Amino acid sequence: MTTIKHDIKDNNSENLTIELKSVSKSFDAIKAVKSLSFKIKQGEVIGFLGPNGSGKTTTMRLLTSFYNPDSGNIKINGIDTQENDIHTRNSIGYLAENNPLYEDLLVKEYLEFVADIRGLTKTEKKENIANSVEEIGLKDVYFRPINQLSKGYHQRVGLAQAILHDPSILILDEPTEGLDPNQRLTHRNLIKTLGEKRTVLLSTHVMQEVETTCERVILLSKGTLVADQPVKDLLNQVEGLKTVYVEIDGNNIEKELNKLPGLHSIEVTDTIEKRKGFTISVVGDIDPRPEIYKISKSKNWVIWELHEIKPKLEEIFRDLTTQNKKL
Repeated sequence: MTTIKHDIKDNNSENLTIELKSVSKSFDAIKAVKSLSFKIKQGEVIGFLGPNGSGKTTTMRLLTSFYNPDSGNIKINGIDTQENDIHTRNSIGYLAENNPLYEDLLVKEYLEFVADIRGLTKTEKKENIANSVEEIGLKDVYFRPINQLSKGYHQRVGLAQAILHDPSILILDEPTEGLDPNQRLTHRNLIKTLGEKRTVLLSTHVMQEVETTCERVILLSKGTLVADQPVKDLLNQVEGLKTVYVEIDGNNIEKELNKLPGLHSIEVTDTIEKRKGFTISVVGDIDPRPEIYKISKSKNWVIWELHEIKPKLEEIFRDLTTQNKKL
């Protein structure tokens, strides 16, 4: 079981684009969100995580004023969503998980339609469409029907409509769902670029996406906040065990490795000809690799591989959401 240090962050109130204070929302007897509070600054790219039923979708709908909170308040760029929801909605670009598009329209026609719905002036419409097409990379398909586009370009069209009105905040719900590995990589880089000018709230179940794209994680479980920390801090603050992998050619290896100080567990994970691979965990923050090297040298073993196994965000996510822990 993983143990995480509790690190309380004091967000500076300057340049806040999203602020929730004690927000709750219920549907009959179901409490979807319970006294939820967090702050997001301008220009942050946030991984917004949670298992099914965690309240994540409800929170995104609260942010976009699709729902109103039962209690608490939400501010977008300092403006309360319940006092001026038209203004706060205009500050947000939203890409839904199912990315609904009018498939029979050309990309050009669809973006013009969205611009009209957004109430852009003739000048804004022309400039914003040109800027969105350039930023998202739609020049090659601009005059093509949407129903002829690949999944990757479908998502790009969805992103283009989300930024068309030049919002300061983007809420992206599973933006790389259904993409192949190459398309995922391209879209991760695109999201990073979008985050250079805007606040991005990225909802996804792909932990690698969060590790490579996001600066910070907000994690919900059962309607409550269980973690709000920079990704690197979250990964570095796992304490209790240090795990390494070693592949050795020699005699009496397991017997000698069992003498390691603070040994918690040792498992044979690979056997390649005369070599054996071991996954070794020790208690505390002491790195066992120098001691393994010392033993190997004294026993004339040959080390083929020796490296630390870093904790994965997926493991931390699972631990926090299944063990009912909180940071």
